[in-house]
Parts: sequence; structure tokens; C-alpha cells
Amino acid sequence: MNSTTIPPYPVPPLSAAFADAPAREAPAHSTTTHDLSAFDASMRLRGLADATRAEYRRYLGKLAARAGVHPDRLGEEEVREHLLWLLGRRRYSANTIRIVHGALRFFYRVHLGRDWRLLNVVRAPREARSPRALSRAQVARLFAEVREPRFRVLLRLIYGCGLRVGEALGLEIGDLEPEGPYVLVRRGKGGRRRRVPLPAALAGEVRTWWLGHRNPRWLFPASGPGWVDGAGGLARLGRAARPMGPGTVQTRLRRARLAAGLPAETTPHTLRHSYATHLLEEGVCIRVISACLGHATLQTTLIYARVTVASEAAARRAAGALLAGLAPPGGV
Repeated sequence: MNSTTIPPYPVPPLSAAFADAPAREAPAHSTTTHDLSAFDASMRLRGLADATRAEYRRYLGKLAARAGVHPDRLGEEEVREHLLWLLGRRRYSANTIRIVHGALRFFYRVHLGRDWRLLNVVRAPREARSPRALSRAQVARLFAEVREPRFRVLLRLIYGCGLRVGEALGLEIGDLEPEGPYVLVRRGKGGRRRRVPLPAALAGEVRTWWLGHRNPRWLFPASGPGWVDGAGGLARLGRAARPMGPGTVQTRLRRARLAAGLPAETTPHTLRHSYATHLLEEGVCIRVISACLGHATLQTTLIYARVTVASEAAARRAAGALLAGLAPPGGV
């Protein structure tokens, strides 16, 4: 069996904690009255990233919603049943189970100090997924469908610097370094900090966009409800206290993706994959690409080292150049 395939585990009978819970997973946007603030404080003390804390709270909230009690009142066997339910009934992928396991392990072992055997038993191998990149022509088609400056500049910056959407939205004025120029990512994945080369023309686009709203902190401030183009909208951006939200960007890209006729899986993160793929095709050293992407190890970046039409053509040209200076062979 493929190691990344989730086997159809049987769904165990529900224990008393789950007896009255609905036989369905709580929706992603649902909330629960169970207080997880102490759990969140422990994660903050451990230095977990905001996105990681949000995911861990979400999956603990799902467990609480299904059980109908606070997760700290559940025993090891009940949590085991919940995991088997996620695998067997909900058919969670290996990557999702890995996140759920991380949340449960932190909550029960680190936060509550329960050294359960279950937390050592669960294994969810990483799924080997090839990143989906757009061709350069597809990127051009996408950008042609985005005419609003706030979205156009943001998406071009994500592509031009290989940023994660959260990294781009969190950029502040001081994160643009004119000497270079560079973009300073202060809070990358895993809390890593890095400087990414910024194309000069793109630096000019970002500066022109900021000069339009002049927010004292954010490059891409939140617009709030009822956005209108023009001076009034820009003035509102200048007073915004928080950056634009990722959902706003994803919604706008979805509309552009449909208009451009691009694959359904195209997301803002696809532009980051496209950046890495296109730099590799241009002959940029993979170690440099790894540093720009903020990867913890080179192994993570090597997934981009795959054969493309462009890389095949480059190999053909290089091989031709090697042979060009050699005398042709004599008779056979």
C-alpha cells in the first residue's frame, strides 16, 4: 500500500463523551464556548507562530464541539476514538492528520503534562506533492485580469519575491530596504527572518502604491466594508489599523483565475511556487532560491528541481554549446 494513502479504518463505537454529539464534523468557521485561552498562552510561551496557533485552536475546538465537553476532560481512549473517526469517517489526509496530531500532542503532553502512549503511536507520513506552478504565459494572463492597484501590486509582489500571502500582507513600511533593494520578512514560517531581493521596477510599483494611501505602518492596509475606488478609499486605507486579510486576497484571485481560465487549484501560494520554478529555469542556484523562499532545509527546495519544458530546452542548448567547439567525427 502506498505510504501516503489513508487506510479505511473502521469507525469505533462512540464513548459517553461523544454519545450525544452529531455524527458530523463541526464546520471550519464554527465557534465553541470552551475556553482555550490557557492553551493559547502555552503556545505563545513556546513561541509557536500565529498561523500554527490558529490551526491548533481550530482542531481543538472541533474536538470540543464534537465531544460537548472541554478537551481537558477527555481521556486517552476518547481521543483515540476521535482520531480514528477523523481517519475512517472524515477521511482526513495524512497532512491534515499530522496537524491534528500536533495540536493534540501539544495540548495533552505540553500544556496538560499527560504523557499518553497514544501520542507516540500516531504517525502520518508527509504526502509527497509536487508544487503546482503556472507557466509564465499563465501568470501574465492572471495579472491582466487584476486591475485594482491594491491587488495587482500585492500579487505581483508575491510572485516577484516568492512570498507567502501572510508574509506579504504583514509587510510594514520599514521592511522595504532601498539599498539593494530588498524586502525584509520579519515573521516568516517557523519565525525565521530573511531578506529577499526585490526587483527595482517592482520596488517602484510598491512605493507608488504606498504614496497613494500613506498608511503610517502597513503597505497593504485593510479597506474595511464598502470599499470604493478613488481618494475616499485611499484615505480610509491611510487610517487603517490592521493589514488586509488573506480571505480578501483569495477571493479576488479566484475571480481573476476564473476570468483567465486557469486551473481550479490556482491560489496566491501558486505564485510562490511559480516564482521558484521560473527562477530555477533561469539558472538561479537552488541554494539561493532556498534562501529567498525561507526554507529551513535545502531538501524542501529540491522538490522544485523537476523537469520542465524550459529546463529541457536549456539542457538541449547547453549540450549543443558543448559540442559546437568540437571537430566533427571522421568517417565511420
